Amino acid sequence: MTALEVPRLRADGLLLRPWEPADLPLVREASADPYIPLISTVPPVWSEAEGEAFLRRQWARAQSGAGYPFVITRTSDARPLGTIGLWLHDLPEGRANIGYWLSPTARGNGTATRALTTLTTWALTTLHVPRLQLLVEPWNTASARTAEHAGFVREGVLRGWQEIGGVRRDMVMYGRVAGDAEG
Repeated sequence: MTALEVPRLRADGLLLRPWEPADLPLVREASADPYIPLISTVPPVWSEAEGEAFLRRQWARAQSGAGYPFVITRTSDARPLGTIGLWLHDLPEGRANIGYWLSPTARGNGTATRALTTLTTWALTTLHVPRLQLLVEPWNTASARTAEHAGFVREGVLRGWQEIGGVRRDMVMYGRVAGDAEG
């Protein structure tokens, strides 16, 4: 795969942009969340070195062509709120995966939906990805609502699909294909 340049995507009041060294406080905040380190590569125990290693992993994903890691920032004050990524390992089969998380202080105001809608539109129209998919744990109603508000359709439960926190978990698959109505 070839190196990817992570673009800057504008949403309503948001900017999706590449990770920067100044985003370490966001990684520190995410490390303190009980769930984010279980579903991501955010370090479960914060240290400056672990935070910097997390940033290097994000940069390496783009450099290796594995995908597009974005920081979700608020345009009014440039505050980093979370992350969203488009992962391309299944692109030869015509699909890409999306993952996202928000810091606890950024949840509940539509930020994730706006970011997901922006990324989805870009992936479908600019990159021409035929199918986008994301996985949500069955109990995570906020993330399910985010997916549905962004035009994703619940397709079914994948039993024992993923290990999270050392336990095999069911996941709900959501999909959106080129040609679906906008969310």
